[in-house]
Amino acid sequence: MKQEKETLQGKKESAAREQAFRSGFIPILGRPNVGKSSIMNALIGEKIAIVSNRPQTTRNRIMGVVTTGDSQFVFLDTPGIHDPRTKLGEYMMHAVRDAMEGMDCLLMVVDVTSVREKDLEIARDAAEKKVPRLLAINKIDLVKPEEILQVTARFADMGFDEIIPVSAVTGDGLEQLSACLRAKLPAGPKYFPEDMVTDQPERLLCAEIIREKALRHLRDEIPHGIGVEMMGMEKVSEEMMEINATLYCERDSHKRIIIGKQGSMLKVIGSEARADIEKLLGTHVNLKLWVKIRPDWRDSLSDLRTLGYDAK
Repeated sequence: MKQEKETLQGKKESAAREQAFRSGFIPILGRPNVGKSSIMNALIGEKIAIVSNRPQTTRNRIMGVVTTGDSQFVFLDTPGIHDPRTKLGEYMMHAVRDAMEGMDCLLMVVDVTSVREKDLEIARDAAEKKVPRLLAINKIDLVKPEEILQVTARFADMGFDEIIPVSAVTGDGLEQLSACLRAKLPAGPKYFPEDMVTDQPERLLCAEIIREKALRHLRDEIPHGIGVEMMGMEKVSEEMMEINATLYCERDSHKRIIIGKQGSMLKVIGSEARADIEKLLGTHVNLKLWVKIRPDWRDSLSDLRTLGYDAK
């Protein structure tokens, strides 16, 4: 009898623990350059999505997973919401819609230094979703407290469950944001192993690192027209990985800028990318980069697929 009671008690405790565990899928929405990727990286504690000060840096839906003792957050970083002008832009907006399928909570991000009508439009659309909705007001380290209050007031009647001022750079507000998100998640299972932080394959992560370095150093008119194709990744020894990649651009003038005088720009991009890739892979890397012209590749379905965008 005593053993049966202990078994029953054990089952009750196990059921209570399962009920207490919360999990869910959380797409992160917003205009380009509001800091969605930076916030996800900060919440995860690892760099999963590339970041830059260029609009539309994120082109794919990128998953980042955070697992704690009592919860699992499955974040879905999405491209910045904009009016597409190319097939690549259409692909990016499809990635946003796809991320919202089966979501359990929605996190919208705005830039406190630059609130526009598009932000309000996105917020109104978000109000129609039948899930908990949170708004993160990002970059609060750049403004005075009264400016934060002014922006908060603009979204106060938009139906958000919580509005949290944060800074992805300093970390201010992120603990509160995480707690609010957990409170809104339903009781659920552990969808992914505890040590998993992303579903992105190494090839894609390496290609994105290369693109990030190109975005950092090139002129404003060039980054939108850059794509990276991974030509090969081969382990040539216990301590060395050889990686070959091609940067595609749309014009001959862009190619000359990417390469730079006597190859100077390409060397800078390659050197910085190699350093980050070595950290990612935990091995020495011999990175070889080429630059090729592929006119109007952003409007070519076959080119988009070649460069890793599963365009329809």
